[in-house]
Amino acid sequence: MDQSGKLIIFSAPSGAGKTTIVHHLLSKFPDLAFSISATTREPRGDEQDGKDYYFISQKEFLHRIAQKEFVEFEEVYSGTFYGTLRAEIDRIWADGKHVIFDIDVVGGLHLKRKYDGKALAIFVQPPSLEVLIDRLSGRGTDSEAKLQERYAKAEKELAYAPQFDVILKNYDLDVACEEAKTLVSGFINPKF
Repeated sequence: MDQSGKLIIFSAPSGAGKTTIVHHLLSKFPDLAFSISATTREPRGDEQDGKDYYFISQKEFLHRIAQKEFVEFEEVYSGTFYGTLRAEIDRIWADGKHVIFDIDVVGGLHLKRKYDGKALAIFVQPPSLEVLIDRLSGRGTDSEAKLQERYAKAEKELAYAPQFDVILKNYDLDVACEEAKTLVSGFINPKF
């Protein structure tokens, strides 16, 4: 197993734009591969198992925790777990690629600590909590109760930003994508 790969971690509150930025980077860097997280939640919209997430039952998720198959996991919302399978990172490194993550804030910090020196942890900062709330409401995918849960979580997550290596301000998506490209390029191809 090749362990020379690096990890690029994008974290942010839901709705900050991290997924869009990660997809942009995947289209620009052929040596990056997306780490597919496992979750116990139901697929949304046209999400596909094994492409967007590994959708597994809570029972299976808990079994895999007991088997120490996760490098990090969290109960992100009550009864809803997310995590990164060790086998997912190994698979990407075995292909000779670097791993890119689109992950919640606490999970991102776990990965940063676990892979210190091999990881670049980037926090995507939305323009404001109000803009974030508008984006989440505009998705039309969550109930009002779920939206309230997301808002409360987002407010807490914004406080974690200083613990990341870089805070990437997403006030303008095109600018944020270009800045992300520069950051990732410098990390995976350092010039001495």
